[in-house]
Amino acid sequence: MEKGNSGSVERPLVVLKDVWKTYQMGEIKVHALKNVSVEIKQGDFVAIVGPSGSGKSTMMNLVGCLDTPSRGSIFLKSRDISKMSESDLATLRGRMIGFIFQQYNLIPNMSAYENVILPLELQEFDGGKAEKRAGEILKLVGLGEKMKNRPGQLSGGEQQRVSIARSLAADPEIILADEPTGALDSVTGRGVLEMLYKLWKTQGKTIILVTHDHDLARYAQRFIELKDGEVVRVERNKEMIKPMGELE
Repeated sequence: MEKGNSGSVERPLVVLKDVWKTYQMGEIKVHALKNVSVEIKQGDFVAIVGPSGSGKSTMMNLVGCLDTPSRGSIFLKSRDISKMSESDLATLRGRMIGFIFQQYNLIPNMSAYENVILPLELQEFDGGKAEKRAGEILKLVGLGEKMKNRPGQLSGGEQQRVSIARSLAADPEIILADEPTGALDSVTGRGVLEMLYKLWKTQGKTIILVTHDHDLARYAQRFIELKDGEVVRVERNKEMIKPMGELE
């Protein structure tokens, strides 16, 4: 068993139970998710895989408290988020979940440091603690020398590392990465996946990776495969990739 968080075999962190997500498109109902039931445990590194239109991003939005199901229940640390108000969802999202997106979503006129400290300021962290945290996280992702650089002065890989640092700023339990390598070349993309792997191994973060790329999904401990809104396979990853120098 991989190290990760020692609680990974003990308690579910996220539970989807009979979840449906339906959109009304004129007179037609489109079922983006259909009767999905899965569990993600504390300290898991899970890849949600499937082709375009399979429901991956819909599932990520639900797990990330960005949306609510049409039917069924979603539990985050035993709290039914499908019954929570938008304000309560926002509070829970800010405290428990860090997001990494394909397009980085950095503020262009802010430095790397300012982009990372922003979520801490929004959550009203103590000023001194926020400054220390932002600096430490940027050093952790290898950007200690580029804290003052704005996104336009950084490479794509460096911008994604700023995005990863921002996702870690408030020390969330869950990191949701939605196609985090989609805008990167293959070598830089693998570097990003290796960084996520190391965060999982060394800090016990629960990592949920959304990807259409089965090769990148091999960095995860297990995968959940979707097709046409349904879960068609949940398996432990038998060919898990370990970064160079990683011991068996």
